[in-house]
Amino acid sequence: MKKEFFFILFITLAVQRLVIGQIAQPKASEEWDPRLTEVWEPAPRMVTPGAGTAAPSDATVLFDGKNTAEWTHQDGTPVKWEVKDGAMTVVKGTGGIFTKKTFGDCQLHIEWRAPADDMDEGQNRGNSGIFLQNRYEVQVLDSHGGTTYSNGQAGAIYKQSMPLVNACRPAGEWQTYDIIYTAPKFNADGMKVVPGFITVLHNGVLIQHHTEIKGTTEYRGLPKNIAHGKGPIQLQDHGEKVSYRNIWIREL
Repeated sequence: MKKEFFFILFITLAVQRLVIGQIAQPKASEEWDPRLTEVWEPAPRMVTPGAGTAAPSDATVLFDGKNTAEWTHQDGTPVKWEVKDGAMTVVKGTGGIFTKKTFGDCQLHIEWRAPADDMDEGQNRGNSGIFLQNRYEVQVLDSHGGTTYSNGQAGAIYKQSMPLVNACRPAGEWQTYDIIYTAPKFNADGMKVVPGFITVLHNGVLIQHHTEIKGTTEYRGLPKNIAHGKGPIQLQDHGEKVSYRNIWIREL
């Protein structure tokens, strides 16, 4: 009986596969109409690209070289950084600056310059940082000439993920970061259910490729994952005269 049962089962499955194969592979004379797989609605909305690294038409300009109105210090006071020649430069001891608006998933373009006359070494060589949602730092540092730990150099997700390559230009030259950021998601109980991810191009070179963010970028200790919503972008005052210009953001 067992042999007969398995023989019947084998024949049944073979017939099913044959029938499915005939359905899935139409004859040449019965090819699909290509219009069946065309999608016409909705159509993507139009966005006008900026020239070069200028902001596209749907971006929010966070700094245009003159106006710091989109920023504030943590205590709510106006920005005390120096604004000159189309850039704003950290004034040591004034503190980091924060966007007045809050953001989640985004595309961020930002240009930065480490001071050419900074002769310090390691983490004191043109150090600043770009904090997404005021929690997750993309490191800013002169890594062209100085040496430091790999997950703390320019383009690192600080203390978590070193960059794929070192794409730094020499100190005193302008550098670009183009950042694609997907924020982590938390459930109603405050548990992280989807991690955050980040892609970074440094001077046009891919250095972070859909990198998972493990939590807050702590100087000491392990990453933390406390539930949160949207948050500001922070530019760090680390005591060095790092400059920024041409900052714009697209919410995704």
